[in-house]
Amino acid sequence: MSAIAQLAEERVVEGTYAVARKRRLRTRGGAPYLALELVDSSGRIEARVWNDVELLDGRFGEGDAVRVLGRVEKFRDRLQVDVRTLEAAPETDPASLAPALRRDADELDGFLDFLASEIAHAGLRATVDRALGDEQRALMRRLPAAPDGHHGYAGGLLEHTVGVATICRELAQLHPRLRADLLLSAALLHDVGRTRELVPGPAFAPTSEGKLLGHVHLGLRLVEERAGALDVAARTELLHAIASHHDARAARTAEAAVLYHANQLDAVAATKPVSN
Repeated sequence: MSAIAQLAEERVVEGTYAVARKRRLRTRGGAPYLALELVDSSGRIEARVWNDVELLDGRFGEGDAVRVLGRVEKFRDRLQVDVRTLEAAPETDPASLAPALRRDADELDGFLDFLASEIAHAGLRATVDRALGDEQRALMRRLPAAPDGHHGYAGGLLEHTVGVATICRELAQLHPRLRADLLLSAALLHDVGRTRELVPGPAFAPTSEGKLLGHVHLGLRLVEERAGALDVAARTELLHAIASHHDARAARTAEAAVLYHANQLDAVAATKPVSN
């Protein structure tokens, strides 16, 4: 089997992958073709079906596992698979082919527990514990932080949450003027809405709520539902930081602004190319 991470130009591809995206399009000449995104635990790659479109289109749907035979080509400086033939692979669980976390999930989970234990404020600690309950923690191991962006693999949400919270913890130690408990709580909860926005792979498709409301709104709702132990002022500060973590101009407190930059920093560190 050809692992996606090991594919190279002008090589034959033969393997089983999950279809994360499937679109039926037309060339400029009007001929139909299929634009796919194939994934396995090692990564993802674009693919195109140019021939026998009617026949092959009926064999599979988005989210299915498929057996593929094709050839790797380069298009606009990116590799893609020219699919020659394709068939469904019903014996394979598509979720097992979702791009996977490279780090140890149990270790990350343990570090998340450590970060939460650093919160001294009783109300904030209780809110974090309730918002990151068993259901959310299990989903964080199976969901990406951003399905089409940084940490875009199963477990990426857990990894990114730990990364952002770690950055915020260190900054609070460097700058004692920051309210460390508020900042760390907001960091641990800033992306918890992803657990209501997305379903586990391979496609990491949005839920019905996720399509319309997005992870920030859903995260605010989830935190509010579990913030009964917080007084109004603390709850408002926490929700504000979460609400503005993608919008620097909306940040009205130092903690909200720091969370925005910590979120950006962890995303850039995970995705920006580095020299070999």
